[in-house]
Order: sequence, then C-alpha cells, then structure tokens
Amino acid sequence: MREMFGTALGVGAWGLVTGVAMVKSGMGVGMAVFMSLLVYAGSAQLATLPLIMAGAPLWVVWLTASCVNLRFVIFSSLWRTYFSWLPRRQRLWLAYFSGDVIFAAFMKRYPDQRPVPDQLPFFCGAASTNWLAWQGFSITGILLANEVPLSWGLGFAGTLALLGVLLSMLFDRASWISAGVAATAAVAAFALPLKLNILVAIAAAVAVGLLIEAMEKHRQMPEVVLVPANSRLPPEERQRIKSGDEVPLREERHP
Repeated sequence: MREMFGTALGVGAWGLVTGVAMVKSGMGVGMAVFMSLLVYAGSAQLATLPLIMAGAPLWVVWLTASCVNLRFVIFSSLWRTYFSWLPRRQRLWLAYFSGDVIFAAFMKRYPDQRPVPDQLPFFCGAASTNWLAWQGFSITGILLANEVPLSWGLGFAGTLALLGVLLSMLFDRASWISAGVAATAAVAAFALPLKLNILVAIAAAVAVGLLIEAMEKHRQMPEVVLVPANSRLPPEERQRIKSGDEVPLREERHP
C-alpha cells in the first residue's frame, strides 16, 4: 500500500474530475454513484457519458466502452501468468479491482513472469488503495458537482495528475521508449473513430516493450543452476529452463 500512496493522489484527482463530469452531463446523483461503484473504469465512464446523455443506441454505448477497455485483454493475458492457479471466482474479483496503475506497479515489482507467494497480498494492497482513492474522490465529486464551477478547469488538472502518475512509472529504458511509441501512435491514429487510437497506442507500446525485452534477454547469459542428484525440479524452475533463462547442472553420485 505504501507504494501506491503517491499514485493514489493522481488517481483521486482523476476520480474527482470524473465524478463532477457525470453530474454536470445531466446524470442524477444516485445513478452516478451506482455507475461509479459498478463500472469502476474512468476512461470508459467518460467515453460513454456523452453517448448516454445523447440517447445513443445501447449497442453503440457497449461498443465504445469495449473499445476503450480492450487494453485489459492484453493486461489479462499477462495477469494469467501470475494468478492462473487461483479459483475462477477469485480471479473474477481480481479482474474487477485491476486497473492501469495497479498493472504498472505490479509489473514494476515483479518483472519476472513467475508466481511467488507475496504477489497476491501485494495485488490486494495496491487494489484496495486504488479503489478507495478512486471511489472516495469520485463520490465526493458527484456530491459536490453543483458547487464546483466549470471555470476551475478540473479536466486539465486531472490530465496533469495522470501525467504525474505516468512519469513516476517510467523506470527503465524499455518503459520510456514504449511510452514514446504509445504517444506517437495515439497522435498518429487520432482520426480513428470510437477512440480506437487508444487501442492502437497500447498495442504498439506492448509490441515495442516485448521486442526490447526479448532483445535484452537474448543478450543475457543463462544462469547455471545446481540440481541435487535424484531430485525433481519444481514447475517454475522447469519453465525457466525451457525459456532459456537457466541451465541445469545435475549432481552425480558415485559409489
């Protein structure tokens, strides 16, 4: 939870902006609180608000929300490496509480894609901090929306807050290059409908990040692991050997 306190301020600012925007667009307070608790997805909420208020067909609203959230398909494929051993019901709860900030913090903490015992407590601590920050400020924005004038420019403040969160997560060359590629792709594909430029930017960033990771991995020498005689390797060790990260050297017993 300590690692999330810094980013929680930015998440809270974005939640406040989203809460104000929901009420300012004409949505009732009760419905806005219900949407905040149920949907829990700032970008999808902001993308669908104008459509809902304009009376757009339901399939258009669903399609827009799906396109904005397609990045979570990529996130889930990576989460699977860490949490596939959990029961489905528990994985569904993790899916509800997952988010962009949690994903970035988790991957920064556990870059090696293999399960370790403290990953689930770390996820739960980060997810609860993020959820409380978002819901607390979002509901505050909903309740105080009529007291906040538009001249305060909260939308721009929310963008600056998210920019601060993003910069705090750029910790190595691969993340900086991926962020630059994502920004370039998002601007280049801005003319696409339904905010598909977001999906293009995410796909480009993930592809570049995986390419850089593969190149760095190719340059690294595999680690030699001493395996005791007549013992079996655990599944995670076998996976690392299969991926080329480790080379086993088994002991031999002589009479």
